[in-house]
Amino acid sequence: MQARINGGRDAQLDRSAYVAGPLRIGPLEIMPPIILAPMAGYTDSTFRELCLKHGCGLVFTELVSSEGIVRDNTRTLNILHAGPNERPIAAHIYGSDPEVMARAARQVEELGRFDLIDINAGCPVPKIVRKGAGVALMRDPAHLRDIVRAVVGAVSLPVTVKTRLGISPDTMNIIEVAHAVQEGGASALFLHARLATAGHGGPVNLDALRRTKAELSIPVIGNGGVGSAADAIHMLQETGVHGVMVGKAAIGNPWIFSEIASALNGEEYHPPQASDWLNAMTTHLRGLYAAMSKENDQRKRPRPYPERAACNRFRGHLTKYLRHAGCSPWVRRELLEQEEVEPLLRLAAEALQSVHSRDSGE
Repeated sequence: MQARINGGRDAQLDRSAYVAGPLRIGPLEIMPPIILAPMAGYTDSTFRELCLKHGCGLVFTELVSSEGIVRDNTRTLNILHAGPNERPIAAHIYGSDPEVMARAARQVEELGRFDLIDINAGCPVPKIVRKGAGVALMRDPAHLRDIVRAVVGAVSLPVTVKTRLGISPDTMNIIEVAHAVQEGGASALFLHARLATAGHGGPVNLDALRRTKAELSIPVIGNGGVGSAADAIHMLQETGVHGVMVGKAAIGNPWIFSEIASALNGEEYHPPQASDWLNAMTTHLRGLYAAMSKENDQRKRPRPYPERAACNRFRGHLTKYLRHAGCSPWVRRELLEQEEVEPLLRLAAEALQSVHSRDSGE
């Protein structure tokens, strides 16, 4: 399970010390200052649009290779697909060569789909780290500064960086890295308040987040352990960051952005009903299937069963949708076995109606 910051869904909300204001990144004004984190295999186009619909202020693409972009790799460029309703949106790119990163950023800007370009300097996945990218960039802040400077010089869009506190406890160099990012000309820093060795679990270090924010003149957005409105407000109050980024807690629950936005505005939050869950799941799965079918048509060797592939990819979301909606484990297992879109959605409708009847005492 995701470890949360000091607070939680049932904690008492104290809004007296915090009033939400817009997050400004270059010319962009992001309101509410709540951002969907980039997550490989999860932050597809349809899901991003759902999150924006439910109150998210800014979304990110999945991680995109700068080398793949400059080589016009079809599968890489498919990750950069974004619909007209996905605004504002950041292209989240990675690489280790300043020139290649600059060329890739220029190509991204020319697509005309994006509002900012974000450089990944925090991914701990071994295959990316071995290339000297992701969190490996924290080993050499001067080189990271050169990458940021090269990208900033290549585009007119705002450029940001997403990173961590450090690679390990004995190499926690976020202050040095943060200054390098700012010196390179970045417009904001997205900071996951954990070390790379901690992955996505364990406690977040709000003190380090607070100290980093105090060191910089550019906006700092906090990430890590935000699983509820109480968590988000606690992070904002304790650290003074300009916004919060939500990751795993949004999977299967795009309404978390509405929950946080309502709390920041001092408004009552109305949780989703059974029909809301079904509408979201239907929109998401059908949209994912359509996108994957289109991508499949572009392949030299198309997959023989694109519908099965879409259902399989949707499983990570489906599990969370059903769990948040209150479906029993055995119902979840039955739905996870489905390999066709419409039969899956019919079963989901029956399961959600059963939950509604149970909860309403019908």
